[in-house]
Amino acid sequence: MKKSIKIRLAVTYIGIMCLSLAVMLLVNSFFLEKFYLRKKTESLKKVYNTMNDTSDTRYYSSLADDEKFKQYCDENNLSMIVVEDVTSRILFAYAKNSERLYSEIQFGVLDDFVRGKREILEATDNYIVEKKTDDVKAMDSVNMVGVLDNGNGFLITTPAQSLKDSALISNVFYLYIGLFTIFISSVVIWFISRHITRPLQQLSELSKEMANLNFDAKYTSTSEDEIGVLGNNLNRMSGELEKTISELRTANNELQKDIEKKEQIDEMRKEFLSNVSHELKTPIALIQGYAEGLQECINDDQESREFYCDVIIDEAAKMNNMVKKLLSLNQLEFGNDTVNMERFDLTELVKGVVQSAQLLASQKEAEIRFLQEEPISVWGDEFKIEEVVTNYVSNALNHVDFEKKIEIKAVKRGDVVRLSVFNTGARIPEEDLDKIWIKFYKVDKARTREYGGSGIGLSIVKAIMDSMNQKCGVINYENGVEFWFELACGDTFC
Repeated sequence: MKKSIKIRLAVTYIGIMCLSLAVMLLVNSFFLEKFYLRKKTESLKKVYNTMNDTSDTRYYSSLADDEKFKQYCDENNLSMIVVEDVTSRILFAYAKNSERLYSEIQFGVLDDFVRGKREILEATDNYIVEKKTDDVKAMDSVNMVGVLDNGNGFLITTPAQSLKDSALISNVFYLYIGLFTIFISSVVIWFISRHITRPLQQLSELSKEMANLNFDAKYTSTSEDEIGVLGNNLNRMSGELEKTISELRTANNELQKDIEKKEQIDEMRKEFLSNVSHELKTPIALIQGYAEGLQECINDDQESREFYCDVIIDEAAKMNNMVKKLLSLNQLEFGNDTVNMERFDLTELVKGVVQSAQLLASQKEAEIRFLQEEPISVWGDEFKIEEVVTNYVSNALNHVDFEKKIEIKAVKRGDVVRLSVFNTGARIPEEDLDKIWIKFYKVDKARTREYGGSGIGLSIVKAIMDSMNQKCGVINYENGVEFWFELACGDTFC
């Protein structure tokens, strides 16, 4: 509060007014009397110069008839008398009590004339100007007494106020008026300073908001003065800062994403090398072992050699299939594979996959049911969707158990069709539901190895659905597991 411009402005103005009042009182106390006596002396000297202009005694008669001269004397309350230097007779008098003036000029040594205090204000060869204080009458006067150039004596006098008392009264009056004026002015100045500093306070609050990166606050005044220009410039600066910071944040987010993507790619590369090494280690070891057995002719009978060759061929086929899947997954994940969106009949596609899987289902004594007969038109890459359905059906056949039933259903939900593949059997542990889409991840490694799985199939499914911006998932039931995916249907293209 002590540093407020409003307070400082009000205190400055009030302080200047108080200082002005104090200076006025001091000047009034020390210089008013001198100024007043100077003015009285000037009026006396003007009359003296008028009377001293001629030596002709007839001139004094004309002064008695001069209206301007008499008006000047009346306005300045002047009384005067001129006496002849030889006969001491009165040549000219303009006063209410000319006899007293005559006695004073004739008998200056009398008590009435010398009584009181005198202060010489000005002295020349022809006259003396004095301030006289009459102790009896308590009356001040300013007198000029002397000799004119023609030798005639003169006396000019004018009453003077007691200026010390007058100055004191005047100062008290000025003090009351000044204090009242200061009070009224202080109230006015306070409101004016509030009006002046309100835009500055708004600008101060705006700068605080900008410092806190809150750019919604704006300067709202419509004034066109320097403060208004400053406020508008702050608004522009706020907008530019917000835009720049937004761009920096966007760039920072993109950079963070690039860093995370690079770290993710690096982790994927390490994981990929580790998993591939692990997956290839077993078939390579088998191929190497059985090939060395053939080379060394461990078993000479034809049946053993054929068994060795079958193992080598089977393991090589598994390696070849895994490499193909890895290449396909790599193209999908890095966006190098082209997605051809077209409308096709999902019912016919599923029927084709089911028909191809019937032989393997009969070997496992499993039943595959797909009761959909009506065509279902959907949008997608038909070749890749066939791979997804094939992966789901193969996965279901590899894990089917209990009643050994596999049920495929297509259900329309608004603008999408959900195709689900359900198989009876063991449930997937809840902690593994989100991990099964990760490549090389296996819930039951022993069983997966048993049917030749590599842990890549579901990763390919997820990559295919992501490339078409569609969803896929898995649901556990009491008696089995359901895998599903969705595609846009009808004339809708998502």
